[in-house]
Amino acid sequence: MKEYTHGGDLVSARTVWKGELLDFSANLNPLGMPEGVRKAAEEAVREAIHYPDPLCRDLGMAIARRDGVAPEQVLCGNGAADLVFRLAFSQRPARVLVTAPTFSEYQDAVQSAGGQVVYHRLFPECDFALTEAVLADLDEGVDMAFFCTPNNPTGQLIDSGLMLRILERCREKGIRVVVDECFLALADPGEAAGLAGHLEKFPNLVLLRAFTKSYALPGLRLGYCLSADGKLLDRLSKCAQPWSVSGPAQAAGLAALAEPDYPAKARRLIAGERAWLTAALESLGLRTFPSRVNYILFQAPGVDDLKERLLERGVLIRSCANYVGLGPDYYRVAVRLHWENEGLIGAMREVL
Repeated sequence: MKEYTHGGDLVSARTVWKGELLDFSANLNPLGMPEGVRKAAEEAVREAIHYPDPLCRDLGMAIARRDGVAPEQVLCGNGAADLVFRLAFSQRPARVLVTAPTFSEYQDAVQSAGGQVVYHRLFPECDFALTEAVLADLDEGVDMAFFCTPNNPTGQLIDSGLMLRILERCREKGIRVVVDECFLALADPGEAAGLAGHLEKFPNLVLLRAFTKSYALPGLRLGYCLSADGKLLDRLSKCAQPWSVSGPAQAAGLAALAEPDYPAKARRLIAGERAWLTAALESLGLRTFPSRVNYILFQAPGVDDLKERLLERGVLIRSCANYVGLGPDYYRVAVRLHWENEGLIGAMREVL
């Protein structure tokens, strides 16, 4: 069987721990799914005897209004990962720049489509921040580049000035730029710091966004991309099965958009809890890295079985051993409610 390499693998965890799990491996809104979103999805199941709208017309219009873009610049998908693979298979880029460490599906999609991945390394000495050194790697030999802000798993935002320099250089070199903003709604500045306002200026830009993290609905699979390149979106649309977004997912998305302040409410909670959790991790002798979002990357020097030790106490964290550029003693934890964060630290005191 294929190895599960992402967070949120409750199926495997329950083979070890039979009781209630504290899941810090999935980076979701700590407030959970809004009740209005849950009800909308449940009610939409009644209509599952009919096909969903294959064009996601109502949802696309609502996203366009919220994000301040034209409706024709929106394309919905079965989660952001679906759109990453569509980009790879519809474009077939020969050589793609990917930062390391970052979300593994970028490299997996490119390699599945026959492309070569070139890594731009991020270093712990710089807290894994992206620097202007990346500009030198954006040359004519690169067809596409993936960037994630805030980056997963490091929690670092890309400096806005540097991001604009990246876009300008890629436009000059004819490089397609894909910027993953899926966690931005839960980051300190919120989605107002996103790049949607630059789509017209940079038709080579594709933005990835999702409801998964900000509204805590990963099981429904709902993401979308934004681009001013209509031909690209048409190719992405054709490079997918029909009805790729279910009726309940579309209904949940519409209900989520009716609660625009929900991510901001979570951000206020996250800021305080992140500071508390960071200090608590450091008090255990762990090396933490600065984060601007709802998860923390840390290193437990010499401890490569921390995930397994904690799971024996009903706590699930994310091992980062499979990330390019990280070792087996790197881990990521989500920022959750205070009583849950206390449970994590209590369990860590026992096993360390």
